[in-house]
Amino acid sequence: MTPDEIGLLRGELEAFAAEVFEPFARKDQRRWGQVYLRGLLTDGRRKSVEPMAARLGADGNRQALANFITTSPWDPAHIRAQLAWRMEVAIRPKAVVFDDTGFLKDGTASACVSRQYTGTAGKVTNCQVGVSLHLASDHASTAVNWRLFLPQTWDPTSPKADPGKVARRERCGIPDDVGHVEKWQLALDMLDETRSWGIDVPLAVADAGYGDCAAFRHGLQARGLNYVVGISTTMSAQPADAVPVCEPYSGHGRPPVAKYPDPARPVKDLVIAAGRKAARPVQWREGSRPGTGRRGVKRMYSRFVALRVRPAGREIRQAADGPELPKCRLLAEWPAGESEPVQFWLSDLPEDTALTTLVRLAKLRWRIEHDYREMKQALGLAHFEGRTWGGWHHHVTLVSVAHAFCTLQRLAHAPKDTAPA
Repeated sequence: MTPDEIGLLRGELEAFAAEVFEPFARKDQRRWGQVYLRGLLTDGRRKSVEPMAARLGADGNRQALANFITTSPWDPAHIRAQLAWRMEVAIRPKAVVFDDTGFLKDGTASACVSRQYTGTAGKVTNCQVGVSLHLASDHASTAVNWRLFLPQTWDPTSPKADPGKVARRERCGIPDDVGHVEKWQLALDMLDETRSWGIDVPLAVADAGYGDCAAFRHGLQARGLNYVVGISTTMSAQPADAVPVCEPYSGHGRPPVAKYPDPARPVKDLVIAAGRKAARPVQWREGSRPGTGRRGVKRMYSRFVALRVRPAGREIRQAADGPELPKCRLLAEWPAGESEPVQFWLSDLPEDTALTTLVRLAKLRWRIEHDYREMKQALGLAHFEGRTWGGWHHHVTLVSVAHAFCTLQRLAHAPKDTAPA
């Protein structure tokens, strides 16, 4: 970049930071927020405090940056709200997307670190897990809310509490009222907070870690949101045309309750029973590899089956109004070269929703994988070396601000036909 281009970019960053950091109560917080943000955006392998300070020249006050990110008493929710307002206008989101990512750790002193499963490593390992909420459209996405997952071993009220980890809560600055909460409930809590900021997106997208949970889906419906969520192949359901049957009453004891004559079947079996001929070809977006698409890139293409089903399970039966289980739409990807379907989603969108629309929304979660990759590889999401609850939330919030600035730059320089409508 030329000096003039660098100067222009620096000015745009300062203007963006001034807007997002407006909630800071003190001038020094706004200053060090901007410095930390520049540190995250500056080239460098590590984006923890010490190496960033070394690269920032005259602004590289390591102690001031460490105090700002670890002990300064600013509320990250205020910055996240400001960020969400700014990015809602830029992205015009079609959905809120929930996901979680692992922060691998060697030691055991960081807040909420434990041996637990994370998709980041694809196994159970020593890590922290952060749950995030993203605003997403076909063209852009950004994380605007976060929660650090607290395992049961860190919760003094849990029967699985680890005395050593419980003893570290105070040193890590974990608030007394924070206990173990399942990830799906953290997602709903973030949704409630984000909506309290005035951000109201009517659709939720998530993977099977959330979609398999009936309580999560019911929570979305109770809040007036439709959903398109991944599910496991083993989730059971009744066909849409199944009807509960009530056996004749003998006159003795309790009257019989209407129930489905056949047991629910795994969703995978229902799709296979529909047959390969039920699959329809769908192109849902352009990829990154060269191809014959409109802009010389390959179109993302596969075959999909959509069926009306009635998801089963105790929680669903208890919530149902009457013996009939509510209908949903089951979506399955069945590529031409595969002997059986490979991925499944459940949606309560209206029955007349076009298959292409349903597929595009189901596949929208790929943007969050892109967000995580960029935030981790380029912006130091997993580089926070402090051990405190507050420091972790401060760091991930500022990484989200840095990522949002990169997103705005891409949108500003994108071809007009790819910009949000």
